[in-house]
Amino acid sequence: MRTLHREKLKVVAQTDASEGRYVLDDQTGFLMRTAMQRHTSIFNSRMIEGLTQTQFAALAKLYEVGPCSQNHLGRLIYLDAATIKGVVDRLHLRGFVTALNDPKDRRRRAVALTERGRHVTEAADGRCSRYHGCHLGPAHSRGAAANHQAAAQAGLIHQRPFNRPPSRFTDTPVM
Repeated sequence: MRTLHREKLKVVAQTDASEGRYVLDDQTGFLMRTAMQRHTSIFNSRMIEGLTQTQFAALAKLYEVGPCSQNHLGRLIYLDAATIKGVVDRLHLRGFVTALNDPKDRRRRAVALTERGRHVTEAADGRCSRYHGCHLGPAHSRGAAANHQAAAQAGLIHQRPFNRPPSRFTDTPVM
């Protein structure tokens, strides 16, 4: 039988970026990924109904804008068509969303919150409001508007108007 010999780890001095070397801990992408991991962990530990971040985003956006096409919903929360379809399908199976017919064009359908979906979204929103910012530390003191503006200026997000015309979809579920 062979015996493994372990060498002790050597402590290496921190690299100084001023020397022109790549320092992982100073990279924006690395910092964003670690922040996202922390956010995901906090979100998952506190969210109700086992909602994922993406599912909650879809419900929250539907709550905000009302019924809209599946593709439009995907664009509003920055998801491609295949991903939003899977999200909507799972939310539909859980009874949180339904499909509506467009009264002016029978080929078009919209996704809308069900009563259960509305209640779950309101309860989830309350949970989010209570923990929002707990993982941001000093950045939270600037406020959401300042953080949003800084992210937009850095090109991390797009600013866009959230005004919308009244929905042309009915409130009658499709059978």
